[in-house]
Amino acid sequence: MKKVLGWILVFLLVFWIGTNPAPAADVARSLGDGVATIFRNIGTFFSDLAAG
Repeated sequence: MKKVLGWILVFLLVFWIGTNPAPAADVARSLGDGVATIFRNIGTFFSDLAAG
């Protein structure tokens, strides 16, 4: 059952991206910005930690 639901979700995601590419690109950009911010903050943390 989980496998079937997983495939349905993948199909719906591909369908959404295919029919609405601009909002999908905005979501992808937002996720990428969020990941970049997380890594930037981790780097700042360790940099400040090393500086004392």
